[in-house]
Amino acid sequence: MHSTLGVGEAVGREGFMHVLVAFAKPFRMPDFFMISGLFLSRVIDRDWRTYLDRKVVHFAYFYVLWVTIQFAVKAPVFAADHGWPYVFEQYALAFIEPFGTLWFIYLLPIFFVVTKAARRVPPAAVWGVAAALQIATIQTGWTTIDESAGRFVYFYTGYLLAPQIFTFAALVQTRSRRAAVGLVAWALVNGGLVYAGVAGWPVISLVLGLAGAAAVIAVSALMARAHVFGWVRYCGEHSIIIYLAFFLPMAATRTLLLKTGLVSDVGVMSLIVTTAGVIGALAIWWAVRGTALKFLFERPDAFWIAPRRPVAIQAAR
Repeated sequence: MHSTLGVGEAVGREGFMHVLVAFAKPFRMPDFFMISGLFLSRVIDRDWRTYLDRKVVHFAYFYVLWVTIQFAVKAPVFAADHGWPYVFEQYALAFIEPFGTLWFIYLLPIFFVVTKAARRVPPAAVWGVAAALQIATIQTGWTTIDESAGRFVYFYTGYLLAPQIFTFAALVQTRSRRAAVGLVAWALVNGGLVYAGVAGWPVISLVLGLAGAAAVIAVSALMARAHVFGWVRYCGEHSIIIYLAFFLPMAATRTLLLKTGLVSDVGVMSLIVTTAGVIGALAIWWAVRGTALKFLFERPDAFWIAPRRPVAIQAAR
């Protein structure tokens, strides 16, 4: 989405990737948050100190680090347009108002804490309030408030219905033909509502978000049976690395293609930029492993508040 819209804005045209982005809009972020909550039941019983270390400090460290890196990269442009006082003001604001592509990393710790703190509240009540907030389409202009209201229901659904979702994924694998028919039907309905311009309407957006997240889980369950998709699994296992660093190779590749004119088709250019963002982020990680720069993707000992695991970096699970 970031790659495609960035290219489209730069050239003033749209391509086939814009159609894919529009199709995925109803479920792109709902799916991310549902899967983030899906594995929470495995760790939610940990003591608060360990829980906060894994689910708050972990993401806070990477947010502060990478928001600083993003500002360092973009500061000259911001300063040229608005002056250096504006740069420092916006950097300070980023700790209250999530910056750019990192907003979801800012939100995840909030969702983790709220879910654990609300364990004694009847789950149906929590889900009902979360659904009502999503349907209300709250727009205050503050990302934390607006996105929390619009996304928490998917995160909590993943946590609450984890056993049923895993059962659903297993069922999909045993009934692949029926699942494929169901996925085609879902795609037609989702695409039709997007084309009709009603996918963002209250209630409809909630249903499409939940249905789309289930569809992505179904597709993933089918893909998991084939070794040919091992590279997708690898990207998923290192998803936070891609989320954190993709903006650097994405922006560099977009600039290179625009200046050289090697590719004229907007859709192809968007696809190349997207691919470069993924591979480039992983390449940065590969390059810094075992070096003094490993802190970019591995939390140093000084930033742990509980005994650490012998693992470098973990995805949202």
